[in-house]
Amino acid sequence: MAKQDDIFKNVISHAKEYGFIFQSSEIYDGLSAVYDYGQNGAELKKNIREYWWKAMVQMHENIVGIDAAIFMHPTTWKASGHVDAFNDPLIDNKDSKKRYRADVLIEDYAEKLNQKAQKEIEKARARYGEAFNEEEFKATNARTKEYLERKDAILQRMARSLESENLADVKALIEELEIADPDTGSKNWTEVRQFNLMFGTKLGAEAQHAMDLYLRPETAQGIFVNFLNVQKTGRMKIPFGIAQTGKAFRNEIVARQFIFRMREFEQMEMQFFVRPGEEMKWYEYWKETRLKWHMSLGLGAENYRFHDHEKLAHYANAAADIEFNFPFGFKELEGIHSRTDFDLKAHEQFSGKKLQFFDTELNQNYVPYVVETSIGLDRMFLAVFATSLKEETLEDGSERTVLQLPAVLAPTKAAVLPLLKKDGLPEVAREIIDDLKWDFNVAYDEKDAVGRRYRRQDALGTPFCITVDHQTLEDQTVTIRHRDTMVQDRVKISELRGIINEEVSMRKWLMKMK
Repeated sequence: MAKQDDIFKNVISHAKEYGFIFQSSEIYDGLSAVYDYGQNGAELKKNIREYWWKAMVQMHENIVGIDAAIFMHPTTWKASGHVDAFNDPLIDNKDSKKRYRADVLIEDYAEKLNQKAQKEIEKARARYGEAFNEEEFKATNARTKEYLERKDAILQRMARSLESENLADVKALIEELEIADPDTGSKNWTEVRQFNLMFGTKLGAEAQHAMDLYLRPETAQGIFVNFLNVQKTGRMKIPFGIAQTGKAFRNEIVARQFIFRMREFEQMEMQFFVRPGEEMKWYEYWKETRLKWHMSLGLGAENYRFHDHEKLAHYANAAADIEFNFPFGFKELEGIHSRTDFDLKAHEQFSGKKLQFFDTELNQNYVPYVVETSIGLDRMFLAVFATSLKEETLEDGSERTVLQLPAVLAPTKAAVLPLLKKDGLPEVAREIIDDLKWDFNVAYDEKDAVGRRYRRQDALGTPFCITVDHQTLEDQTVTIRHRDTMVQDRVKISELRGIINEEVSMRKWLMKMK
């Protein structure tokens, strides 16, 4: 755990030092769980968003995108169930005065049991080699079987208690498991209670006549209320999807783990409308398709796993998370949910307007079912950033810090470095930048020795460094250095665009999904 904490501290420190993420309003001591994206963070975030958008919208003929407003009529949130059911079960520690989500405490305990089981599995795998049968081992090894069965029993009990709103049993489970305050070790807990997560605000110039509104806690409802607008104007046929990226707001009382859980965050969501009865087919399709998208970025298959929900939301008949191995363990990165027809029917009821589709093939009207994919952009940023940050020991014994971002997502694709600040070298470097900037985000760097400049660009995640030297003046060639291998090649200036594009083009990276 200590090593994980050190890794995470390095991630947070590096993010600030190199202009990726700052504490919001830092000069006024900041706001808890609110962050600003710096000059490099904004670029990386934009590139992740664009990579998602191209894969989701541009590559699918039957998916379109919208940009709905953050402010929505307050009845929207009554219909969606957020006014009555958008709660977290919270518990306070009487000694430390700290507040926690009760379900997260229990899930973290269950995850420790899972990790113990995985250690037993890995030891057996090393012992038996290719002859190892994991499923048979999990079913027959007494210690592993006990860990996994206990984990499942704990999560199932918690799910039943939360489903029936039996908060007393949630506390009883915490006490039975002897779960302690993670910071102090105290086991002196209050009762568990529900806390609504929506931010309230007002719309109107005069306080006495202002309308009570909420900052949207999710982007999905903006899609549902526009279902007919998009379907009719786009002449869309079932099945089709509507995608959206944008800000959402949740009054997280237990906001922690840097940008993993924030009060203001960004979602990338797609609601896929299907015939009733076909939702499970599409649910499995989108589980597979979304995992392929993640895998295309090369962050490591071992860092992903599916987690099926024990407790389903009030609108769902199936739900799974794609979990990622963050520096603090496996946590939810993306959710795939079969939302049934709950949302459209609820908005029909509360608005009094029909939200149906006439299926010419079936010759009937129906309210479509919905399969949702929803990923947190900030969490995806953290997954990419934390996994890419590495400390390497080189052949000569020296060390370097390198941010091995997928090249397609890197904020700056190439840095152009004149070897000296004289002899016409800066002028040639500027000419190269003026040519490349039409296609790529490129930087100019002339300060310090070239080796230090290489290290700086490594830490920023820049895939290529292009060095202009005196030979450049003679034959129009430059040295191009590759971030990950540190290999240097001598190439013609005219070849640079093609070399860079080969590594950073979205086409190349998205083709991996095929």
